[in-house]
Amino acid sequence: MVSVVDGDTITVLRDKEQVRIRLYGIDTPKRGQAFSKKAKQFASEMVFGEVVEVGPITVDHYGRTVGLVYVDEASLNGELIRAGLAWVYYVYCNLPICAEWKQFESEAKKGKRGLWSDPGAIPPWEYRKRKRRED
Repeated sequence: MVSVVDGDTITVLRDKEQVRIRLYGIDTPKRGQAFSKKAKQFASEMVFGEVVEVGPITVDHYGRTVGLVYVDEASLNGELIRAGLAWVYYVYCNLPICAEWKQFESEAKKGKRGLWSDPGAIPPWEYRKRKRRED
């Protein structure tokens, strides 16, 4: 593992080449949103200095590999949701694992963990849309 770009994007070293990985099926708060730093810190603590396993699913329009990231048996994607630091990205999350993640999200919401402690939390896709309108 090389670096954590933000809560849902990391850079890994594969065969001495840096590869940017976008975490499949989730969206974390963006820079300027509440909990963006906590999501990045959580991801950093989970993967930094660790050997990660990437289960590639696709490549996005930015050229990033989109996939599932595991440290040992733990899914970074799922653990971010469980901690209340990511939304399930419903539009793009259609693998069987997404049902489990929706349950994690529901439990985080009920427990007011992380971003769910903020009643005004705005999903990143809505935040980006608002920012584009303002610019």
